[in-house]
Amino acid sequence: MFLPVRRLAALVRTRELSPVALAETFIERLETLGPRYNAVVTVTRDRALTQARSAEREIAAGRYRGLLHGIPYGAKDLLATSDGIPTTWGAAPLRGQTFEEDATVIRRLEEAGAVLCAKLAMIELAGGMGYRQPNASFTGPCINPWSTDSWSGGSSSGSGVAVAAGLLPFAIGSETWGSILSPAGSCGVAGLRPTYGRVSRHGAMALSWTLDKLGPLGLMADDCGLVLAAIAGVDPADPTTSARPFRDDGAEISTRRFRFGVVRGVTEPCDEDVRESFERSLEVLRRIGSVEEVVLPDLPWEEITRTILQAEAASAFEDLIESGRIAELTAPEDRYSAYARDAILAKDYIKALRLRGVMAREADRTLSRLDALVAPGRTAVAPALDQEIRGGMRGGRDLMGAIGNGAGLPAIIVPNGIGARGLPTSLQFMGRAWEENTLLAAARAYQSLTDWHRRHPPVG
Repeated sequence: MFLPVRRLAALVRTRELSPVALAETFIERLETLGPRYNAVVTVTRDRALTQARSAEREIAAGRYRGLLHGIPYGAKDLLATSDGIPTTWGAAPLRGQTFEEDATVIRRLEEAGAVLCAKLAMIELAGGMGYRQPNASFTGPCINPWSTDSWSGGSSSGSGVAVAAGLLPFAIGSETWGSILSPAGSCGVAGLRPTYGRVSRHGAMALSWTLDKLGPLGLMADDCGLVLAAIAGVDPADPTTSARPFRDDGAEISTRRFRFGVVRGVTEPCDEDVRESFERSLEVLRRIGSVEEVVLPDLPWEEITRTILQAEAASAFEDLIESGRIAELTAPEDRYSAYARDAILAKDYIKALRLRGVMAREADRTLSRLDALVAPGRTAVAPALDQEIRGGMRGGRDLMGAIGNGAGLPAIIVPNGIGARGLPTSLQFMGRAWEENTLLAAARAYQSLTDWHRRHPPVG
């Protein structure tokens, strides 16, 4: 159950592995193990088996579409799906919501021959109401497969759990601020946040129009590159998408020397086990490149991004807020916190947008002489299920997340150790806009020298 996508694809292409048998196996795991972790909203059995049978016929006839042909996957439940499949946004008042067409990402994966097996659990409204607890979804808190008393991270919770527990080979998540990287890091898998505009968001729930991004989670960095190649590209239905092409450079491990930067003080808020894992990772990175300390200018990085997010979220969910239906949300704090966001002044939002330009220029100036900034993926391992959280980060502080999401920069996260309570720690690579392949090459090189991505939780 823990084979990377490239290996599964080789078995499918040579017909050693049947797409139908593969789909049936993962559907069974989704139906039997998914409820154990609160990871699944809807198993799309009929659609999956129809797609799998089609893939099997096409491959047998010599019409192989590529490395995702016949490979099962799951999608965060904010991506619209047709065929009467609900798209709930993780929110109790929207449990019956359906759409007539598929999101662009779903359609592109279908064109690549991938098999949609499940819609996956998420934090209600992708955390847009400012949740403070893991139990912020009508499906319940997503349980970390490494420790059943721990959370999976949010808001792409089910996507992280599904990959980590071997329920699916890969999944699609979304990130506005940390929602791909957090569950990937907490669950010990790889997660890729693409450059803003790299992947169409047409058909995805909007939380923050100028921050939202869609991206893959997989067992290892290579899986993320393969999936990104299928979903990236311009889309007339999403005017924010770019025509810049993306082609996955492949699995060959780069022999290049990388230049890594570490922001001064980035580990100060981290727990000791996270710092230890990071220091070990730096030793590995020095085998494939150089590591230097960098100093960022004193800017209100987090305040800029937070103001933009909160103001746009209040606008995105205006109808839900004004109708009073937020009172039906699961987390008590989500039923009233939106009203405070509604009070953000227009002049403060405009100021944050202007300062974002300064932030982006300063970030690019720092990154222009580096291949990536590296940092711990999270400040601590996954919190306990009964622990209050703040955006998935202790104290709510997340400099790398604020810069990366505010400036629309790509990042990839991979496991780099085992910390407290037997839970994974993680390593983050963040780079310049449109430089996903550089980050993928660095992450692949790191994973070629470590085996953390080959360690899996004790699931059935």
